[in-house]
Amino acid sequence: MNRHKRFRLVGVGGTFDVLHEGHKRLLRKALHVGERVVVGVTSNRFAERMNKPYEVHPFSTRADGIRRFLQGEKAMRRVDIVQIEDEYGPAATNSQIDALVVSRETLQTAREIDRTRRNSGLPPLRLVTIEMALAEDSKPISARRIRNQEITPTGKIAKERKRMRRLVSGRPIH
Repeated sequence: MNRHKRFRLVGVGGTFDVLHEGHKRLLRKALHVGERVVVGVTSNRFAERMNKPYEVHPFSTRADGIRRFLQGEKAMRRVDIVQIEDEYGPAATNSQIDALVVSRETLQTAREIDRTRRNSGLPPLRLVTIEMALAEDSKPISARRIRNQEITPTGKIAKERKRMRRLVSGRPIH
């Protein structure tokens, strides 16, 4: 194993509907701690079952966004992108996965995956937790907020929202 990497195979998962700074932080952390990374992306059917308040982009679009990001990071050769049909994905059954990188928001699901693995006689997972990426307003960056045009994918407050706040506050608009 590469002496700088802690794990041979690390898993991450999500919908990755609008690839944003939080997703990039998650992926970079997985690349940092793992020699190889498996990225579980919700299938179209699973995304539909999640009852999001908006229509999620197709799997192919979401997976392409991840591929483009990973190519920019020069890491695509170390990553496999797979479709997942449930919250557990391959982490619950693949004994080769050593660790999961998760946000605090998904830590409970990661613990459930680990419990399922242990009950099946598989080795326990190491859980690497990252903090949520926050926007300029100190609230988490999310696809919902980006789609609602509250923020940009990097967490900047959307220009129209800034303009409206200035109007309400009486500050001059430049």
